[in-house]
Amino acid sequence: MSLNNSPLLSSVVFSALGIFIFIVAFYLLDKLTPYHLWREINEKNNMALAILVGSGMIGLALIIASAIHS
Repeated sequence: MSLNNSPLLSSVVFSALGIFIFIVAFYLLDKLTPYHLWREINEKNNMALAILVGSGMIGLALIIASAIHS
């Protein structure tokens, strides 16, 4: 089995790429909002913001997964 055609290698590379894109997108979202998301959710216990950001991140993850899959 060639290393270039290995399904395991492809899975690891695409997983790393997806996680990287997801982290960058969360960082950009955090910088574009007028408040610090992590502080608002954890320190101020803003449950509504946590649900909103969580649902947005699930949607973003689905978009990234479908883009990488195709």
